[in-house]
Amino acid sequence: MYPILFRLPSWLPFIGGEPVTSFGVFMLLSFLTAGYITRLELERKGMDGERAWDFVFMAVLGGIGGAKLYYILLNFPLLVENPAALIFSRGGLVWYGGFLGAAVLVIWEMKRRAMPILASMDATAPALALAYAVGRVGCFLVGDDWGRPTSSWVGVAFPMGAPPSRVDIIEREFGITVDPDLIERFGQVVPVHPTQLYEVGLSTLIFFLLWRLRDTPRPAGWMFFLWLACAGCERFLVEFLRAKDDRFFGLITLAQFISLGLVAVAGMGMLKVRASSATAGSVS
Repeated sequence: MYPILFRLPSWLPFIGGEPVTSFGVFMLLSFLTAGYITRLELERKGMDGERAWDFVFMAVLGGIGGAKLYYILLNFPLLVENPAALIFSRGGLVWYGGFLGAAVLVIWEMKRRAMPILASMDATAPALALAYAVGRVGCFLVGDDWGRPTSSWVGVAFPMGAPPSRVDIIEREFGITVDPDLIERFGQVVPVHPTQLYEVGLSTLIFFLLWRLRDTPRPAGWMFFLWLACAGCERFLVEFLRAKDDRFFGLITLAQFISLGLVAVAGMGMLKVRASSATAGSVS
């Protein structure tokens, strides 16, 4: 685990000595991956590939803004207590908030450039899957978003995580009772499910699926909705193993509610674009 890759030289004005985190580096790589794959797909579809970098710029703005807004709404009492600390903290880049914020600005950019919306969204589908996998590597290296305690061979301890996988933190912040046998065996820092790596693997598989299907004739928009459905299912399943403090009605988390909603939207979208394509085909 490498939360800090290096520190900037102390002689640099304003930013001297600041840490360069693995999360930040992989976030940058995630956006670059998204831009590169989207550019390839736009060019394959006969569109201007350079528009991909406009999408990335909008995704950065909307993603950071949406993620922070989502985080603030989830932690509103902390906003009242110390608004500056919450708003300007390094943390709080919540995926679903970032995705929704980015989607709004990217679709606005597509409309502004008079690009075909559904076809352009299809071009982003494989990119979104692979970029998400790259970003989750950063989460693993910084020790964030880990899962429930486990004694299995896949378990990873995060002594310097954000937060560390310590027994007191797991029990106090996430309401999970740690097995005494696990404490006796590993001490106060226990291994947990590396749910970040589970998501890396699953999202990479989704990327390969979409990459294989991209040349298959489909109605415009179908590929994007397929990615949305797969991503929602993946997140829904992994959430069962996540250490979370926002579980409602037993095991279901807020992210799982959103995942189910996105899967439903994806299903309706796939049916709608199929119906529209069939209607257009019958007319012609």
